[in-house]
Amino acid sequence: MINKGTNILAEHAKKRLSFDPQLKQINFLDRRVYKRSEGVYYPSVTTILGYMPKNRFFETWLKDVGHNADLIMKKAGEEGTQTHNAIEELVMGKEIEWMDEYGNAKYSEVVWGMILKFKDFWDQTKPKLIFSEEFTFSDEFKYAGTADLVLEINGENWLIDTKTSNSLHKSYDLQLAAYAKAFRETKGINIDRTGILWLKSSKRGPSRGEGIQGKGWELKVVDNVDSNFELFKTVYKMYEMENPITEPIYNSYPTSVSLSL
Repeated sequence: MINKGTNILAEHAKKRLSFDPQLKQINFLDRRVYKRSEGVYYPSVTTILGYMPKNRFFETWLKDVGHNADLIMKKAGEEGTQTHNAIEELVMGKEIEWMDEYGNAKYSEVVWGMILKFKDFWDQTKPKLIFSEEFTFSDEFKYAGTADLVLEINGENWLIDTKTSNSLHKSYDLQLAAYAKAFRETKGINIDRTGILWLKSSKRGPSRGEGIQGKGWELKVVDNVDSNFELFKTVYKMYEMENPITEPIYNSYPTSVSLSL
């Protein structure tokens, strides 16, 4: 038997389960929650923010693309996953190659371009890696999640979320605020700055002022953590209205099936 949501092929997902025997991440197809203790589950930050209203630009886009929306979002999600996985390997010191040993491209041109933009960001800022894909949580506010990067840049601790979307949504700011608060609570790390590394920006090159940017990318500074966290708590209340009890939904399936003929 195999439990719903279990990915027996994704090795990178397995390591997410090893951070703490008392706090395990549980991935389900219909809900994403984290187990804090026996019978106690925290919703993920991204699940909570799914209850934040979309802006009018999203509604206009949805009308324009119609039935193609699901396909477009699926493709964008795959590009984002590939880019994030490559970035994680890069910051761990691994070399990323576009072609495999047979000369076939492992990444699309779009994804490879975003990987190169990340390298440009890294070369320009010369940061010190503190955390990559780091799990964090808050017992005070009862949520959990995984932050992309914590870097030291020019003596300051930056919490950075890498985005590969065509536009930026306000929910990204709230996501950063939630992670920043959680890091301070559980790890005792003070986050000096927060920002979104946008790999599909329209910037044409390096900034002539104090901004951190390059061709096709920018680090969008989001420093108003306290006010954004208040907004996050408001969205959390909306989540709780629809989900008064946070717990995984268990389903099990046989791994093979046949008919009696």
